[in-house]
Order: sequence, then C-alpha cells, then structure tokens
Amino acid sequence: MSTPDIVIPTDLLPADGRFGSGPTKVRPEALDALARRATDYMGTSHRQMPVKLMVAELRNGIAELLRAPDGYEIVCGNGGSTGFWDAAVFSLIEHRSHHLSFGEFGSKFGKAVAMAPHLENPSVAESAMGTHPALEPVDGVDAICYTHNETSTGVMLDPVRVSTGDQLMLVDATSGAGGLMFDADATDVYYFAPQKALAGDGGLWIAMVSPAAVERIERIAASGRYIPPSLDLKAALDNSRKDQTYNTPSLATVFLAAQTVNWFNENGGLSWSAGRSATSADILYGWADRSDAAEPFVQIETQRSKVVATIDFDESIDADTLDDVLRANGIVDVNGYRKLGRNQLRIGMFPAIDPTDTQALTACLDYCIERLG
Repeated sequence: MSTPDIVIPTDLLPADGRFGSGPTKVRPEALDALARRATDYMGTSHRQMPVKLMVAELRNGIAELLRAPDGYEIVCGNGGSTGFWDAAVFSLIEHRSHHLSFGEFGSKFGKAVAMAPHLENPSVAESAMGTHPALEPVDGVDAICYTHNETSTGVMLDPVRVSTGDQLMLVDATSGAGGLMFDADATDVYYFAPQKALAGDGGLWIAMVSPAAVERIERIAASGRYIPPSLDLKAALDNSRKDQTYNTPSLATVFLAAQTVNWFNENGGLSWSAGRSATSADILYGWADRSDAAEPFVQIETQRSKVVATIDFDESIDADTLDDVLRANGIVDVNGYRKLGRNQLRIGMFPAIDPTDTQALTACLDYCIERLG
C-alpha cells in the first residue's frame, strides 16, 4: 500500500524528528565534539592515555550522575546489555536467580539463565504485557533480577530493595539510566548500555556495582568455575579500575556517552536529565488522555514509563500507516514494538529529546489523525 500523501506544515514539525527507542537521538553537538578529536583520539590505542582519560571521564561522570553510594564502582565492558546478561550468568549468579518478566528484555535474561548448565532453573514471576509483577522478597535465590524500564512495553518499575541476606538486586537499566530517578541504594548492580537515555551508540555495557556485588564477582572468580574471558566480570572490574576495557571498545561509543553524561551533570545531574523526560511524558500522556483516537497502552499511571511511551490507537487509525506518514515528513522511529503486535506507536522521550519537540510531535499527530480518520 502506498503512503497517503499528507504533508505536515513546516511550522508544526519538531526541530529534530528523531523519537526512536534505541538507538536513539545522538546530539549533533556530541558528534561535532567527536569530529574535533579525529586525530588525537579516534584511531588510537585503547591502552594509551587519551582513551584511558576518556574512559575515566565516563566512569567518573556516571558515578556523579547516578549518585553512586560510597564503595560502589563503575565497571565497563563490551557487548551491550545482552552481553552483560551472559556475564552475569557466569560471574554474578551463584546458584539460582529470581526474575520479573514483563517484556521482551526481562524475559530474555531469564531464558539466558535457564540455559546455563551450572545454574538451577530460575524462579520467574510474569504479568500481562502493559503491567509488571510485584517486586517482593523471594526465598531460595541469590539474585533478584528485573528491568527498571521495559523498553518493549513502556512499563516502568522503580527499584526497591527487597533482598535478604546475601541476595543481590540486579537491575537492567538500559533504557532508564540517566532518564529516570531512582534510589541507588536499592540496587547492587545497575547496568545499562549507552544507546538510549545516554544518547550514545551501542556495543558497550556500563554497570554500577555495590561492594556486595564486587565480593560476589571476586568469590565466583576464585571458585574455579569456568568463565569465558570476555564474560569474566572480575577481568572487567580489574580493567575498569585501570580506566580501560578488557578488549578493544568502540572509541566513538565511549566518547559520545561521556559527552552526554557531562551535559547532564553540567546542567544539574540526574534531576535535570530525568526532569526533561518527565516533562515530555506529561506532554505525551496528557495528549493521549485527551485524544479521541489514542490512549496510553499502560493503564496503571504509576507504571507508565517516562522515557518510552506506548500509545494505542483506535481501529479507525492504522498505526503503521500513521508511522509511514510521519516518517515521510521526517519524524522517524516511532513504530510499535514488533512482537507486541498492537495497533500502537512507541515513542522515545529520552533526555536528549527536547520537550518542545515532543509538544510539536503531538501537533503533528493531531494533524495526521484528522486526515487519516
């Protein structure tokens, strides 16, 4: 089917039409800064001072941004959050873990654990898409694992410590870190990748780890368990303390993430960056609540993500066609998550996205819906 020939007036369009949920908008200012380092940073050894200083800048900036409690460390490695799940299977879970499954990414971590021959089958609590299960104490496990923000469904779960004894709280913050307020003391491992709220690029994982998590990593490494070198969190920890990664990282990814973290911290830190996302969320959910053709997919207001909004549309409006029209007008990557299979759009509201652009997007949606309905 051809895309309807709808031309949105230029005075309604956002200044920047990127609203993807990952990879998301990279600020032009960060790319300009990277270009200025084309000869003394890009294409140089990751074991030498220019790159080590950049890794240090990123690690220190993350610790400041996330308000790392005393004794917590920032660890980096290659492979993104998917790679970190595999590393956690070898280096963080001792015997058995408990997982909250309420979207694509939380469920994938649980499946990775279930395939590990050296671990017991995990405990899993599931809930219907668009909701999250209760975060509550669980006996007989040494790690409790869940996502801070489920990118696939737009459901948010605020970290709360429910662990007892030596249980670790492992929080996947890939689309939440930098865009959502949280209590760092409620986490033992808060891990994420920089291609979402940090407005960077993929291929890197970053984790804020507690002293208890460091002790677990070091104890498992000393136990004789087989751990592939690239998934060994003890190796990642040792290298991060030297401001480097175990193997060669994408230098551009490190640089772009550091640029965003510095921008956040220079403007007020997490309260500022998360505040930008919260403002966009108020704009977008407020629009959906008022619209006759749309409504938020997540019905429980306290569970609605402030960084990724999933919006259902009335059957009179085909969301895929709406997405095509928006793309033809330079508004991109708002298509719904493929596996949900709903008549919906999924819209990024990360801190790098100016709330005035989110406001402009709602005007564009109204313009298109009026002509498609």
